[in-house]
Amino acid sequence: MQTSAKSLLAALSLFALPFGLVQTTQAQTFSSASGQASADLQAALSELSTVRADIATEKIPLIREVSSLEDQVRQKSEELNQLRRLRDNSDLGLNRLREQVEAMKAQNEYAAGLLDEFVRSFETRIDYSEVQLYSAAAEEARLALDDPDMSQAERFNKQIDVIGVALDRLEQLTGGYTFEGKALAPSGEIENGTFAAFGPAVFFASAQSDLAGITFNKLNAAEAAIAVPGELYSTGIRAFVETGDGTIPADATLGKALKIAEGSDTLLEKVEKGGSVGYVIIGLGAICLVFGVIKIAEILSFKTPKPEAVQTVLEHIQSGDMTKARSIAAAMPGAGGELMVAGVEHADEKRGTLEEILYEKILSVRPKLERFLPFIALTAAAAPLLGLLGTVTGMIKTFNLITIFGTGDAKSLSSGISEALITTALGLIIAIPALIAHGMLARMARQKLGDMEQTAVGFINGVIGARNQDKSE
Repeated sequence: MQTSAKSLLAALSLFALPFGLVQTTQAQTFSSASGQASADLQAALSELSTVRADIATEKIPLIREVSSLEDQVRQKSEELNQLRRLRDNSDLGLNRLREQVEAMKAQNEYAAGLLDEFVRSFETRIDYSEVQLYSAAAEEARLALDDPDMSQAERFNKQIDVIGVALDRLEQLTGGYTFEGKALAPSGEIENGTFAAFGPAVFFASAQSDLAGITFNKLNAAEAAIAVPGELYSTGIRAFVETGDGTIPADATLGKALKIAEGSDTLLEKVEKGGSVGYVIIGLGAICLVFGVIKIAEILSFKTPKPEAVQTVLEHIQSGDMTKARSIAAAMPGAGGELMVAGVEHADEKRGTLEEILYEKILSVRPKLERFLPFIALTAAAAPLLGLLGTVTGMIKTFNLITIFGTGDAKSLSSGISEALITTALGLIIAIPALIAHGMLARMARQKLGDMEQTAVGFINGVIGARNQDKSE
């Protein structure tokens, strides 16, 4: 660097020579400036060397400090990674806990549904006579189901109480147990007495009368009804209820036989279920029956002349004994006798005239033979239509009950369905016999008219034959 400065000064001095002495002062100034620059340069180099020495001195501690900081960064990074792993593990554990909570909620809801179903159906699973014992616990549990302010735990407690009552009942049923209560007697009166539950059956012995029998659920009855299986078992049932030892009847159908017997309606009850249309059908059938009996009596009492009697009359006419022929014809009963009398009185008439006279007599008896038959035929045709009318009105009644009570209560719908079915059955019961009766009676009437026509034809042929014989002689 000093060499370059000297070269520069030399170049400047060479450049300044031509200017002469006029510039000597300026050359001296430049030389002093160059010296000053050299001095500054030396000072700067010295300071640079000092700074480099200081840097070399401080470099090692700084490197050590940087290395230490890098170690700390790595340590913090490892701690961060560990915290992240812990966080991920915590999130996974929290998700598992949430899944477990949801699973437990689902189990609780399932258990709650089973308990709700058990509580709602508990009273229907026990004998109707036992309802008075367990109705309080069941009612509390039902109210808990509909109480929005009650917690799930409190609701479970109420339902578990019902389960406890049911378990106690099952434990008691293993050996049978007795309890006091009220029952509905067959006469319709409420009587106090003692119940004895043994297996699937519950027996009752009244404290107010000699009533003793088996309990069953009667429709629309507030208390359990009593069915008396027979006087033979009454003493044994009472002894069993009072002492635990007695002869009791066994029902292999588990109460179904009593329900079937209770559900079996009498003829009058079935008619009542048919409603007003059923009464009309029965009234129409009764009138048809009366007319049918009258018609049978009329047809059976209708007498036609016997061929032997007709032949006797013809013989007297051929012999000219008209008086005897008339007396024999008059002795014949019914319309047949009238036919023969008219034939004898007009035996001398022409064939055409005689035929008209006898045919007139036959026509006069036809209305009597055929009366009431149109009404019987009308009954056979109208009874099914009335049954169909009852079916329609019964179904309308059923749909009206559905709009009021819904479809959950089958008992409330039974009246309309019974009316619909019973009226149809009544219509067919009346129509089928009426149709058969009409066919038989119409055939019998035609048979009688045919006999009358046969008699008239035979009489006419006999009279005409006698005339021809007389003419030939």
